[in-house]
Amino acid sequence: MNDRHLTAFVATLLRHFPCVAVVGVRQSGKTTLLGMLPGAWRRFDMESAADRQQALADPDLFLRLHAGGVLIDEAQLAPALFPALRVAIDRDRAAKGRFVLSGSSSPELAKSIAETLAGRIGLAELAPLTPAEAWRLPPSKLYGLLAKGAPAADILKAGEPRLSLRQLLESWFHGGYPEPWLSGDEEFRRLWHRNYLDTWLLRDIAALFPNLNRDRYRQFIQLLSHLSGSILNNAEIARTLGVSEPTVRDWLAIAHGTFLWRQVPAWDRSPHKQLVRHPKGYLRDSGLLHRLLQVADADALATHPMNGRSWEGMVVETLLRGFGNAGIRMNPFHYRTRGGAEIDLILDGEAGILPVEIKLGGQADPRALRALREFVAMHDCRLGLVIDNGEKPRRLDERIVSLPAASL
Repeated sequence: MNDRHLTAFVATLLRHFPCVAVVGVRQSGKTTLLGMLPGAWRRFDMESAADRQQALADPDLFLRLHAGGVLIDEAQLAPALFPALRVAIDRDRAAKGRFVLSGSSSPELAKSIAETLAGRIGLAELAPLTPAEAWRLPPSKLYGLLAKGAPAADILKAGEPRLSLRQLLESWFHGGYPEPWLSGDEEFRRLWHRNYLDTWLLRDIAALFPNLNRDRYRQFIQLLSHLSGSILNNAEIARTLGVSEPTVRDWLAIAHGTFLWRQVPAWDRSPHKQLVRHPKGYLRDSGLLHRLLQVADADALATHPMNGRSWEGMVVETLLRGFGNAGIRMNPFHYRTRGGAEIDLILDGEAGILPVEIKLGGQADPRALRALREFVAMHDCRLGLVIDNGEKPRRLDERIVSLPAASL
């Protein structure tokens, strides 16, 4: 693999923080990325009994002996190391880029980072491959321009397609997990996704939540695949599965916290509107979604009843991964009124509010963008975006721009 787009941001964090944590879903490529960091690093894998014993027998001594250039993989498995890590950092607080942690999300890891290393650690999330990464293209300039509130003319110039339609559709169908993507063997890809979910449930979820009924939780994930791209009603999910609403809330929190599912809250800052308050959600990897839905191939996906919501989820993830890889924080929301007005994605970040409408078709009909225009005017947004499958970027209105998904 070429360098991941997140590499430059991780290097920036290392220049500013004594410790950097790279978190993300299992098999997203964290270990590979960290192996590409410049400089000499000694790696300790907390899934290795020998490495874990060496680190945890006497954490203070371990970190005095290894005072810098230390990479600790799967750090969530060694929560006892974090207090000693804080002491080691404070011993020479001015020294930057000494420790790198990687890990899948867990209550222990999140708590350790928030309570023990606050102010001492920079955080980055490595997600599966974006379409541009999958086809070995450099990061798009669009994310920096959008974050800076650049003029529409600059965004249109940077919005030329970089992928062919076939490349984009392949990325959409197969998803972004590096191992099956790099294989190219369709049978291996099918088996990998099936076994990945089972391994993820048995290995990570069972270890983090030992009282969880794994069979029922797998049924829950299967149900979520059919709800991806929908507004969620916890009461309906609870009735379908025969469990309580608090159980559904807990299960959703687990899926979101382990990067399998993205929970998108409802936008609640528009005046004089009856807004839908329920959250929306997406299974984060489109390839895993399609395997759970038993979509046979890319041609079958073209006529599948879920294709519009699957496409929406893929574009949402591509946008958020692109901003995240550039080190730009964007908080996602969805917007729907009780009158039926809807916008797929609202991004709230450094350059203000950016509403995004997502279309699977080749060109968006300007007449179908009433909700987007009203939102842009109501919130005085610099720009509204339409992401579609058009052949070139277009200006649809004074403050609305259409960009091909192949430009992201």
